[in-house]
Amino acid sequence: NRGGRGRENFLPSKRNKWNRSLSTRLGRTSIAVCAFTHQLHNRKPGRNGKPPRPRGKAFQMPSFDKERLYFEEVDAFELLEESPSPKKLGTWISSTEVDDAIIPHLSSVMRKWLFCNRLNRKYVHLSPLPKILETPVPSGGTICQNATPSSIREALENAHLDAFSNSNEFHNLSLQDKNLSRDSNHDICKDIELSIQKFSPGSELPVQDKNAFSALLTACGQSTTSTLRHVLMTYCGLDAITKIGEGTYGEAFKIGNKVCKIVPFDGDLKVNGELQKKSEELLEEVVLSCTLNHLRGHDSEATNACSAFIKTEGLRVCQGSYDSALISAWEEWDTIHGSENDNPKDFPENQRYVLFIQEHGGKDLESFVLVNFDEARSLIVQVTLALAVAEAAYDFEHRDLHWGNILLSRRDEPTVTFILEGKAVQAKTSGLRVSIIDFTLSRINSGEDILFLDLSSDPLLFEGPRGDIQAETYRNMRHVTGDCWEGSFPKTNVLWLQYLVEILLSKKTYERTSKNTRDLRSLKRRLNDYGSAKEAVFDSFFSELL
Repeated sequence: NRGGRGRENFLPSKRNKWNRSLSTRLGRTSIAVCAFTHQLHNRKPGRNGKPPRPRGKAFQMPSFDKERLYFEEVDAFELLEESPSPKKLGTWISSTEVDDAIIPHLSSVMRKWLFCNRLNRKYVHLSPLPKILETPVPSGGTICQNATPSSIREALENAHLDAFSNSNEFHNLSLQDKNLSRDSNHDICKDIELSIQKFSPGSELPVQDKNAFSALLTACGQSTTSTLRHVLMTYCGLDAITKIGEGTYGEAFKIGNKVCKIVPFDGDLKVNGELQKKSEELLEEVVLSCTLNHLRGHDSEATNACSAFIKTEGLRVCQGSYDSALISAWEEWDTIHGSENDNPKDFPENQRYVLFIQEHGGKDLESFVLVNFDEARSLIVQVTLALAVAEAAYDFEHRDLHWGNILLSRRDEPTVTFILEGKAVQAKTSGLRVSIIDFTLSRINSGEDILFLDLSSDPLLFEGPRGDIQAETYRNMRHVTGDCWEGSFPKTNVLWLQYLVEILLSKKTYERTSKNTRDLRSLKRRLNDYGSAKEAVFDSFFSELL
């Protein structure tokens, strides 16, 4: 149940650290060459290497004195009436009345971009203005991430779930247009100055962290923190806890018939070489997990539904040192498998954690043994349908669907049901069930908020080795999005489908014929023509399974 983002484990040795911010970045020298250098070689040299003497009169610089005098005379002349309207003479404005004239508003898009551009560059990632003006605004949202005075005051005064996405990584696009509506006499610069005083780029956010933590407690249904032991004992005995996986930011343990993912946050101690996550980031992940839980409803009125995303059954915030039962399970795993993470016994007594209690989805694709081509084909169709349903429901993009984030289990169920835009689809399973996990890098529109992770703040994610399938997929995503991660780009889901097909071709062994291999390669080529998983669902490769 591997939860680490950008995980690679192709060899038995320690994994490549390029995606864990532990590698040494190598600079590359850029050499600029003049485009007209070749012309210099063809130029005839002057006398003794000197430029030729001018013939006739010596060249004199042109004089613009007459033109300058003309425009000075024009500028000195004061018009009595300006800006005439040919249809309404009463709209003419005298020069003495200009100061009292009502100046029209900027367009809403330009106004909000200018506001964001002035406000707190450290915490706001802005796209270039030409790209923003060409990008449609999502329904119910705005281009500006978090830059209205009302939203700032709300984040400071209320510990409400929707008020905390002001971190430098996650952004909230749910601001309504009315938040920026002002009467014509309102001075927007006053709002900017007030906001900058509260959120100056060089200062800390003392109120935000406290409020985000309170909001996180509320989202998990708590008024105060619990202890790890108290939560774990509600699911099983402490001696029955076993570790089953690990990620860059946390550990996964089996507790009874559930899986508990433990993620430390808000601490000073680095986790496996990385800075701990903040309350705001965990709050976003909690909201996203709960939103995807809504897809599991299969009532007759459901427009989009599926069970392929892992079910989150509980969320708890705990505080204290790592429990001894968890440390024993961790060390036992380390003895057998060789852990790539730091021993959690070093966490201090005031360390905070978020516990994601989830159903057990099985083994990840990296370690799962596929039997035949039918299972491989069913795996692809289930993942494609799941992404298509989430696209239709929430404009969802996973953005990190590597083989460690696809869990597989064998069940005696011939088909599984998906509801896509009101139509029920039965997919053959070949006895295989898929569960998709880890939504750390995901983008989703919940209807009230657009949650996403600004991957441009993590350049090491795109510096993986050339030719590596996963590293190339991250770079292809950046090319598709243009580093504008707040936008909707369902093509990123297609990129991960191509990654999955390539994994089945080059990294997994199972019973297949040469025709099966050709079919997979043809599918990978055809995926280039699809702009979303919803389009890919109708590919001929899946026709026999639906």
